[in-house]
Amino acid sequence: MMSALNTQKLLLFSCISALLLALLGLILGLWLDSLVILFDGAYSLVSVLLTAISLLTAAYINSPSSRRRALLSQRLPSIVIAFKGFVIALMCSVSFISALLAMMDGGRTINTAAALLFGVINLLACIGAYTVIKAQASASALVIAETKQWFMDAVISAAVIAGFFIAALLTYFDLSVYAAYADPIMVIVASVYFIVVPVKMMLAALKQLQTCPVQHSYCSCELD
Repeated sequence: MMSALNTQKLLLFSCISALLLALLGLILGLWLDSLVILFDGAYSLVSVLLTAISLLTAAYINSPSSRRRALLSQRLPSIVIAFKGFVIALMCSVSFISALLAMMDGGRTINTAAALLFGVINLLACIGAYTVIKAQASASALVIAETKQWFMDAVISAAVIAGFFIAALLTYFDLSVYAAYADPIMVIVASVYFIVVPVKMMLAALKQLQTCPVQHSYCSCELD
């Protein structure tokens, strides 16, 4: 089983990495007026807050006081994971509505070269963080949930690269009127696709709350 110290170190690593990517995404998203980059930055920022909650949860579970309250410490990881799933699903829903409004407003014209550069940097960072955390996530439900967050972020970054590459091609072929819709379309696709993952996280955690027996001071049942 993964040690408490190792779990907390991985969660701290995840939190710091997500914070750096969140700042990069929000700054560039505002500068380029890009919904999808703002979506990526907002997702990373939400990940920071949720990972901080996981970090506090891991510290509590392994504290002496927690061991005297076996039921709470056993169920707490599932409660936190269900909450994380709900927040991410809510963010996807808000982003979907914002993108629809942008589509109705004629789309967004942005600097595709700068957006592509951001996408590549962000994708490499997400793959790196995912690989590091995934390699040691087999024994902690909190860390397993963390890998799912990084996987989602990596795919969002890949979608950014693909979408802005298509937008660059459309601009090159004098079809910039259509390129303006690439940004909100990417957010719509990402929101619809990714809302499935947090909903599954939330349902699995709620199911675990009902079925996980009270045996030890820490419940290590994994989420599918």
